[in-house]
Amino acid sequence: MKICGVTNVRDAVAVADAGASAMGVILTTSARRVDVEEARAITEAVSGRLVRVAVVDSRDLESLNAIFAGVGADVVQVHGELSTDLLRALHSENIGVIKALSIGTPEFTVFDDTVVDAVLIDGPVPGSGRAHSFTALGLRSFTRPVIAAGGLTPDSVADAIDTLDVWGVDVSSGVESATGVKDAERVREFIVAARRSFERRVTL
Repeated sequence: MKICGVTNVRDAVAVADAGASAMGVILTTSARRVDVEEARAITEAVSGRLVRVAVVDSRDLESLNAIFAGVGADVVQVHGELSTDLLRALHSENIGVIKALSIGTPEFTVFDDTVVDAVLIDGPVPGSGRAHSFTALGLRSFTRPVIAAGGLTPDSVADAIDTLDVWGVDVSSGVESATGVKDAERVREFIVAARRSFERRVTL
């Protein structure tokens, strides 16, 4: 369970306290974007408690530079083209790689997921928080773990896990009280609902 778009230390600690598996900070264009110093403070506050994911766009040089400036990321989630050079640079820093793919794009169909650690499947407008259909997941197979994203909430995450062959789930706006402000109770509800569904699936 990944809680993305964390913008401050208080929310990061609340996310870790709630039992999230991973937390994301956004270093590229977004209402939830943070700079290098903010990202470092956020990731250091929860070091060792969960997986720290930095969200970047390969078309945004500033976000890429932020990664190598030492923001404390265990994993990088890459939007845009993932070049061989970028992949090599991330691996040289022992940073895991999640490739974000948008349903309905040519990249979703042709991307070779064997070169990354996981894929995150979002809707046609990544980061919008809009619910969308995941039916395209049935049109191709992946060899790496799949993380579902886009419009999930504490009320809808269980159904997504129950009906999709996914390894993880990602949420940002679905657990907020305002843009960039996480609601600790909604975060907890999301994680509890997701964990119950994953545990139920294992026991079936």
